[in-house]
Amino acid sequence: MVGTRGVPAAYGGFETAVEEVGRRLVERGHRVTVYSRRAEQRVREHLGMRVVHLPALHQKQLETLSHTGLSALHLVTRHRPDAAFVFNAANSPLLGVLRARRVPVALHMDGLEWRRSKWGPRGQAYYLRAEEHGVRTADALIADAPGIADYYRHQFDVPTELIRYGAPILEDVAAAPLVELGLEAGRYHVVVARFEPENHVREIVEGYHRSDARLPLVVVGSAPYSAGYTQAIQRAAETDQRIRLLGAVYDQDVLDALYTHAATYVHGHSVGGTNPSLLRAMGAGTPVISYDVGFNRETLDGDAWFFTGAEDLPAALHEAEADAEVTARRGARHRDRAREAFRWEDVATAYEDLARRLAAGESVHPRARRARRRVEEWPG
Repeated sequence: MVGTRGVPAAYGGFETAVEEVGRRLVERGHRVTVYSRRAEQRVREHLGMRVVHLPALHQKQLETLSHTGLSALHLVTRHRPDAAFVFNAANSPLLGVLRARRVPVALHMDGLEWRRSKWGPRGQAYYLRAEEHGVRTADALIADAPGIADYYRHQFDVPTELIRYGAPILEDVAAAPLVELGLEAGRYHVVVARFEPENHVREIVEGYHRSDARLPLVVVGSAPYSAGYTQAIQRAAETDQRIRLLGAVYDQDVLDALYTHAATYVHGHSVGGTNPSLLRAMGAGTPVISYDVGFNRETLDGDAWFFTGAEDLPAALHEAEADAEVTARRGARHRDRAREAFRWEDVATAYEDLARRLAAGESVHPRARRARRRVEEWPG
């Protein structure tokens, strides 16, 4: 497994997927190697997975690609694996190194990264080119949401493997961590997101400010590359004592308490596929107010309050606070859907099946190697 920050998981969806899938594959008798660039925990083994630590250039545009390049070189000079999973379309230029040594490779495409404002015009152009290169080079493409699969079918006329993330089911989570934060269980709304425009944190804060909500809004997150956007959020929050900016929170026990005991979770992500933060809130049984985009609607099965801008939030917050029983029932339905539709055991089985097929020689490469992006813009 190549192209992530590695394990133990402590950052995002890719790392959680590697940990949850990898340990289950180990339990099923497979040998799993994970390439890591996490300097703070240099373990050689984690949950049965072999961990290989390699350096990376600590610069936004080069960190992932530099580490994946070293990982690919390391991989091809060792015993050839039966299959490799490379995460992030940005790493597609390194796929040729693996395929040249006859390593069957699946590329996890992630979300629509070229839509993220943090990359700027050159970064967005790179992601568009990397997508096309990945389509034309990989033996299999992984999409984590039906909308992502639709995108690659529309743009390149190629099939993908639909393998979504699993949801942690959070039950009996202690509320004790809330005490130190001055919060009361069931008496706050929460947002957990990086401060980036496509996550709509500013719109959430501004919409909350316009509302008559009685419960405070707790905002968890930061933005290492977006100081200007962070300042805009801070300015919007300064005029409302009900809004609390906690900054980044990395303690998983505190995060789980914040998710589990919130009156609602407000989800503003718009360009990813199946979002791990949304799944965690659903698994916690927390009612969701979500940005209205196809990825989120599909994950929630259409069962949530939806907003498209700051102007929509006051009504959603008012309705959520007005009837606690109805709101709680919605949260219970979220947990039921998470438990039924987003099981890590099913995700691991899908990865295992794909690995077996790749090792047996199955590949979309003969069909996809001449794929070209359609000029027509994707309507999603």
